[in-house]
Amino acid sequence: MASIRRTLSPYNDRSYPNGSSNPFSVQSPSQKLLSHGRTTFSPVRRFITGIFLQKHYPRKSNQFSWKKSLIRCFLFFFLGFLLGMAPFNNDFNELKQNDLRNRDFSFEMKPAVVNVEKNVGDLGFLERPKENDLMVHAVELGVVERSDRNEVKRILDFVPRKQLIVVTPTYNRALQAYYLNRLGQVLRLVKSPVLWIVVEMNAASTETAEILRNMGIMYRHLVCMKNSTDVKDRGVHQRNTAIEHIERHRLDGIVYFADDDNIYSLELFESIREISRFGTWPVSMLAQSKNKAILEGPVCNGSHVIGWHTNEKSKRLRRFHVDMSGFAFNSTILWDPKRWHRPTSDPIRQLDTVKEGFQETTFIEQIVEDESQMEGIPPGCYRVMNWHVHIESRELLYPKGWMLQKNLHVVTPSN
Repeated sequence: MASIRRTLSPYNDRSYPNGSSNPFSVQSPSQKLLSHGRTTFSPVRRFITGIFLQKHYPRKSNQFSWKKSLIRCFLFFFLGFLLGMAPFNNDFNELKQNDLRNRDFSFEMKPAVVNVEKNVGDLGFLERPKENDLMVHAVELGVVERSDRNEVKRILDFVPRKQLIVVTPTYNRALQAYYLNRLGQVLRLVKSPVLWIVVEMNAASTETAEILRNMGIMYRHLVCMKNSTDVKDRGVHQRNTAIEHIERHRLDGIVYFADDDNIYSLELFESIREISRFGTWPVSMLAQSKNKAILEGPVCNGSHVIGWHTNEKSKRLRRFHVDMSGFAFNSTILWDPKRWHRPTSDPIRQLDTVKEGFQETTFIEQIVEDESQMEGIPPGCYRVMNWHVHIESRELLYPKGWMLQKNLHVVTPSN
């Protein structure tokens, strides 16, 4: 009886190293990588591998993976953005400019400038360097020797100075140019800031404006438009014009009424910068008879005013015996009454209705209440720093343009 045997393939029961049942099938490198990555790769590495390594499955011609294309586009865009933000361009330009191809790389450390006083005893606190500390090849230290420590403190500790507001009433007369130039030359030597307010009557003269322009200091040329023929009233109105200007523009500083015919020392202008509210000092003046000198001003115990110098019987009824050029005050009193606790907010002005010689005391009474609010300058009030003299002849006429057409009475021809 015939038997039929079915021949079985010897390859069905054999296992292959690549895990495939078909001995003739060949896997691609990407398939091998992915198959092993399922057990050994991290999720991030599998994500990157899935993007760059594709499985080569047979696809139809009309199939396209939009998802993977968008992911690749986003990834390359992000990498390009990071590369664009890196400052590689500047580094390459510096390398080209310095031409470091033929040079050795060296790193230079520039230490900060240090000012050290020359004192051997102060070097004990320095610590010795350790083995791992960074050593600098060469360090230059500048040694500044100062014998006077007060000078060093003055250089380092800068304190801004108060502004001086010098008010000068003037009028047309023969010696006006001489007086203005003399006072202007003194103000040029005073440390800034200095503001010179010059007030004229009715109109600003060309000669005065030229002097102020050529003086080289900060100035303001004002005009008082009030008509007055009296010498006493003229000076009062001119000072009131300057006071109104300071109050309107809220100028901050120390106000000082400096007449152009007085003589001033440079120390006076430097001393009145120390005034807080109101300061006063003695003034030496020449009597009307011009045969004796009169001292008028405060008697001080240190910087406290305790009395007054006076020699004229007609002025003993005054509250404060001070000359117009013998005091100065803070300008904020004029436009900030709340700061100084003034009892009234009425404007402070000089009065033209009082007798001659009483303009000073009536004006000061509007600023301070008594001597406790005053400061004596200098301490002790022992030094005279300005002089009030009457040397001008009233017979001289004011020449136009400061020029006398005929300055000689007799002209003798030369032989």
